[in-house]
Amino acid sequence: MKRKYNFYAGPSTLPLPVLDEIQREIVDYRGHGLSIIETSHRSKEYDAIHHEAIANIRELLEVPDDYHILLLGGGASLQFGMVPLNFLHFVGEQASADYVVSGAWAKKAYGDAAKLGTVNAIFDGKEHNYMTLPAAGSISPTPGARYLHITSNETIGGVQFQSWPDTGEVPLVADMSSDIMSRRIPVERFGIIYAGAQKNLGPAGVTVVIIRNDLIEQTPSQLPDYLSYRVHAEKESLFNTPPVFSVYALNLVLRYLKQQGGITPLEDANKEKADLLYKAIEDSDGFYRCPVDERYRSRMNVVFRIADETLEPVFLEETAKHDMVGLKGHRSVGGLRASLYNAMPVAGAEALADLMRSFAARHA
Repeated sequence: MKRKYNFYAGPSTLPLPVLDEIQREIVDYRGHGLSIIETSHRSKEYDAIHHEAIANIRELLEVPDDYHILLLGGGASLQFGMVPLNFLHFVGEQASADYVVSGAWAKKAYGDAAKLGTVNAIFDGKEHNYMTLPAAGSISPTPGARYLHITSNETIGGVQFQSWPDTGEVPLVADMSSDIMSRRIPVERFGIIYAGAQKNLGPAGVTVVIIRNDLIEQTPSQLPDYLSYRVHAEKESLFNTPPVFSVYALNLVLRYLKQQGGITPLEDANKEKADLLYKAIEDSDGFYRCPVDERYRSRMNVVFRIADETLEPVFLEETAKHDMVGLKGHRSVGGLRASLYNAMPVAGAEALADLMRSFAARHA
């Protein structure tokens, strides 16, 4: 089988050695006579996987000891509601939370929170079509805010925070679904980080939540058990049946990342991949254009257009012939998008950049 270059925004490409290992173990996990898919989440086999995955996340991200790492279901979309339920909804009428509305995913988080309490959009990129972000130094919480929420990377709009706001005593909450482990982050500056796995960490089905212990202690008792961070922390993410297979695959990816040297070489490779595509855009004399503010262009999701937009379907047909898939932009914005998550090799970005140059030369 010839592997294609997978530029889909998610679920995304996975490291080939991980897929090979899953294939070897899918029927018989390490000689136990059954698949991990059908293994009890109370078994010693799964228990070892579960706790190793948590330990690997802590090691790779250098998570301080005063944080819990939770493995939950529901994707980031569940976290859009869990965060305000735990820290806003039951606090009182005067309580509020701040949101940076930076694009489609931040709008969803803001919308869910607004159903549960008072939320302030301290920045809304609508005026600029969500193609820019506020400078990190300009972001400050409103008086009395329970937390300040950002989306670190917008997969649809292609904007990404390159530095982090200082929110003082107000917890900084971040949806990092599309760029977690793609670069080094100062975890200690955040109260909560959450991320669906299906971009950089593994298959869909498991969500990583990193939450400071003092925030867990603030969660209200009125919540249904599954929606309480305190319950999940006390049960070590085993309150109910976890997404066993997704956690197993997540742990294989984490092991692979450690074998590759951790996050620093990943960050370097991700920068190299993004630079290759942005250079192809900038060197095209206007044939391609990237509408995103240069200061906040994403290294994970490179969005671009062809000046003659009628050529975009032709370009997509040509990428398919060259074994490249997933380059069509999101249906809400159109255009083109190359997602460059951790498992995308530099060779994939090089191949796409070469094709972009060739296509421009033939159609200019």
